[in-house]
Amino acid sequence: MGQKVHPYGFRLGTLYGWQSNWFAERNYCDQLHEDLEIRKFIKKKLFHAGISKVVIDRTGDKIVANIHTARPGILIGKRGAEVETLREELGAMTTNKEIFINIREIRKAELDAQLVAEAVAMQLERRVAFRRAMKKAVISTMKFGADGVRIQCSGRLGGSEMGRREWYREGRVPLHTLRAEIDYGMAEAKTTYGIIGIKCWVFRGDVTDKDLRKGTLSRREEDEVAR
Repeated sequence: MGQKVHPYGFRLGTLYGWQSNWFAERNYCDQLHEDLEIRKFIKKKLFHAGISKVVIDRTGDKIVANIHTARPGILIGKRGAEVETLREELGAMTTNKEIFINIREIRKAELDAQLVAEAVAMQLERRVAFRRAMKKAVISTMKFGADGVRIQCSGRLGGSEMGRREWYREGRVPLHTLRAEIDYGMAEAKTTYGIIGIKCWVFRGDVTDKDLRKGTLSRREEDEVAR
């Protein structure tokens, strides 16, 4: 049997940073589950806003949720009303903690693997042919400057009796190369025949030694947005 390593976890500490940044000697389990509940709640409530990931920072009794979204306007709302409502709802979920929300814009949603996988999943739920949805996503991602992309669908494709797996790839996707900046995303399409799993790998290019010396990519991207 082939063993696969998660592309994100494989590059932790070299290319990418952690998605939860805090240290706890006590109550580690409670804080971990709190992070998971915050991510689950934000993803479910604001699924239409194109949320790629939620990076959580903790210092003392303060929680900072950095939401990476392709549609910040939907998330912010009129005069920041939606953000304030979300902050109050998250505050009710946590105990005696101050919540802060930072919104990070994803300028090219077509190069974000999680958003690409979710887009394919939405098409499958609308009964679009899986081959057409996959090919369209591959062409769109390559057109926006990716060096390589691979999309895989698994399940009862087209309503067939037996589940199977099909995938398309264009360009290079070097999963064993540590310096390769590979984004990975996974989504599920809930169809009448059952759940179809979609996985997506997007290769954005090799990272130079100069970039590695500056620090992890996630922090570098946040600094650029802040500037």
